Amino acid sequence: MAFRRTGSAALGFVGGSVLAGLLVGVGVTPVLAVAGVGTTSAIGVFDSLPEYIRIGELPQRNEVWAYRGGKPVRLANVWDQNRQELSFDQISEQLKHAAVDGEDKRFYETGGVDAASMVRSLVSVVASKGEGGSGGSTLTMQLVRNIKTLRASELPTAAEREAGYEEATKRSPSRKLAEMKLAIGLAKEYSKKEILTAYLNIAYFGDQTYGVQAAAQHYYGKDATDLTPAEAASLIAIVQWPEKRDLSTPAHYADNVARRDVILRSMHEQGHLTSAQLTEALAARPADSVRITAPQQGCEAVARGAEFFCDHAVRVAKELPQLGPTEDRRADAWRTGGYRIQTTLDLDLNAQQKALLDQYDPNTESRFALGATLDTVEAGTGRVLTMAQNTDYDRSEQAPPTATSLNYATDHAYGGSGGFQVGSTYKMFTLLQWLASGKSPDAVVNGTRHAQSTWTQCGQTITAFWDPKNDSPGQRGPYSVRAATAQSVNAAYASMAAQLDLCDIRDVAASLGVHPARGGELPANPAAVLGTTSIAPLTMAAAYAGIANGGVYCAPRVVDQVTGPDGKQLGGQPEQCGQAVSATVAETAFEVMQGAFRGGTASGGQTPDGATLFGKTGTTDAADQIWLVGGTSRAVTAYWQGNTDGGTSNLRHFSNGEGTYAGTRATVWRQAQTGVNAALPVG
Repeated sequence: MAFRRTGSAALGFVGGSVLAGLLVGVGVTPVLAVAGVGTTSAIGVFDSLPEYIRIGELPQRNEVWAYRGGKPVRLANVWDQNRQELSFDQISEQLKHAAVDGEDKRFYETGGVDAASMVRSLVSVVASKGEGGSGGSTLTMQLVRNIKTLRASELPTAAEREAGYEEATKRSPSRKLAEMKLAIGLAKEYSKKEILTAYLNIAYFGDQTYGVQAAAQHYYGKDATDLTPAEAASLIAIVQWPEKRDLSTPAHYADNVARRDVILRSMHEQGHLTSAQLTEALAARPADSVRITAPQQGCEAVARGAEFFCDHAVRVAKELPQLGPTEDRRADAWRTGGYRIQTTLDLDLNAQQKALLDQYDPNTESRFALGATLDTVEAGTGRVLTMAQNTDYDRSEQAPPTATSLNYATDHAYGGSGGFQVGSTYKMFTLLQWLASGKSPDAVVNGTRHAQSTWTQCGQTITAFWDPKNDSPGQRGPYSVRAATAQSVNAAYASMAAQLDLCDIRDVAASLGVHPARGGELPANPAAVLGTTSIAPLTMAAAYAGIANGGVYCAPRVVDQVTGPDGKQLGGQPEQCGQAVSATVAETAFEVMQGAFRGGTASGGQTPDGATLFGKTGTTDAADQIWLVGGTSRAVTAYWQGNTDGGTSNLRHFSNGEGTYAGTRATVWRQAQTGVNAALPVG
C-alpha cells in the first residue's frame, strides 16, 4: 500500500513534545514513576522514543491465472495472510463510520493521540500491573500496533517472531508511550484518509483473516462494499478481541452482538444511522446473515486436473528474477504478495486430457500403483500448455491411494517424483547423433540380437558386454535406420550406437535439455542408449519439441507474464532457446520419425485431421513403464503411464476396461493430440 506523504500534521494536531508536557501537566508522571520512569525525566523519556514508522506494503494475495477459451481466468489465490487490499473509495461508508464511531470518535480531531483518554488508559494499565486495564488507543495507535505485529511476523526465525509479537502486544506503559510517539509520527506523515484505509486493510478479524474485504467474504460471502450496517458493525466488533468475538462459531455470537450494538448506537449518536436504521440493525441476528465461506487458497482449491500445474507454476514463480535479485529478496516479495502470475496453462486442453486419463488410467486401479501423465509443450516457445495427471492432488499425510502431491511430470526439485525410465523414446538422441555424424537414415544395420563388447566412450575404446533383446522375436536381420526407428528395433540401435561415441549421444540429449529427474549428469554407457535413465515426462516433451522446431530447443516455460503489486507488467519467465542440433539434422529426424505413425509402433496414434506427426514409443523391458512422445511442428505431447512405486507390474497384462493399459497407449495419445491440433493447427 503506497501512500502520499502529507508533510506536516493538520492545524490543531497535538505535537510530540506538547503531548509529553501534557502528560506531566495532567498528573501522569506519578503513574510513570510506578512503572519505573522518573517524574523529572518523563519528557526526556518520551522524546527519546522512535517517532517514525511507515505504513508500507501490506501482505496480499498472489494470484495465479491460466487461459480458458483463449482468455485469462484466475486459477488460484496463494497467500501467507488472507488479505485483499482495498482503496479508500472501495470501502463502504458504513464500515468507515463503524470503525471511527466505534473505536475512535475523535479520530478526525486529534493528531494520532487522544491525550485525555491515554492518561486514563496508562493509569489503568499500571494499576492492573499490565494484566488488564481499559483501552484508550486511537485508531492511529491501533494501526501502529498492527504494523509492528505484521513486522514481527516477517522476522526470519520463530524465536524472533515470538519475541517481536510479545513486544508489539504486551500491556505496559512503555508500549503505550511508544505507540503514542509513533502514532504522532504517522499523523504527521499521512492523511486521515490514508490512516483509516490502512487500518481497515491491516486489522485482524480472526480465523486467519486480515482486512475488511477478506473478512466480509469469509464471514458473509460478499464484498465489503455490500455490507449492511449490522454486518459492518459486527466486523469492527471483532478487532478488539478476535479470539472471543469473531464469527467463526455461533459460540461467539453473543459477545460479538454485545460489542456490535455499542458500535451501532455510537453510529446513531454521531448521525450516521437514522433511528429506523438503528432499530433494524439492532434486531439483526448473526445466525441469519453469517455465511462462512472458506477462502479458496492454494492449488488444492483449483479446477480438478489443474492442481499439479498450479503447484509447479507457484514453485517456478517463486524463483523468477522479477521478484528480486537474491533468494531472500524473492521470498520476501512473494510473502508480501500482490503479484499476478499469468501462466501458460490451457484449461480447456488440460481438462480434455484429464478426462482421458480418468477413462484409461483410473486412479482407482488397486492391483498396482498406476501413474499416468499427459504433458503438451508448444514448439518454438517452450510454453507448457497442459500437465494432466491421473491422480487427485492432496498434500496431506493422510492422502488416500487415489491421490498424491507428487507431480509425475516434473523433476524432483519441483515437487516431482524421481522420473521414470523412458525406454525407446531415448532412441531419438542416437538417431540425431547418427545423422549429425553424416550417416544416412537409409544405411543398413544389424537388427538381429547379438552381443556387443567394444564401444567408444568420450574418445576412448572401452569394453562392456551388452546383449539387448528385441521387443519381438520376429525382429531380426538387416534394417535400414529408418525402418529400425519405425519398428523400434533394439539390436539395430545397439549396432548404431557401436558406430558412435556414447558421450556424443549423451551430449546431444543434454543439448535438448534432457537430464535425470533427480539431477546430475546423464550416463554415457551402452544401456542408456535404450532409455534406462529416469527422466521426467515434461523434459521429454520439451526435447521432442526442439526437433519439431528445427533443432532449436526451448526450455519449458509456465509463466507468460508477471504483474507486480503496483500493476506494472514485469515480463514472463525468461525464454531460454538455442540451436541444439542443426536444422538439417532436425528436419531429417522429424521425417524419419514419422514412420512410427505410418505402420510403425505408434500407427494407431494417427490423428483424424491427417496432420503430419512424428514421434516415438517407449516400453521398458518389463513393460512396467509405457511411453509415447510426439506431435506436430506446432506442439508435442508426452504420454507416460507406469508403476510409481518401483514395482514391475507389466502393463500389457492388466486391463483398464478398454483393453490393456499398454494396448491403449496410441488411443489415448491420439485423442489428446487431436485436441492439441485443433487448438494449434499446422499450416
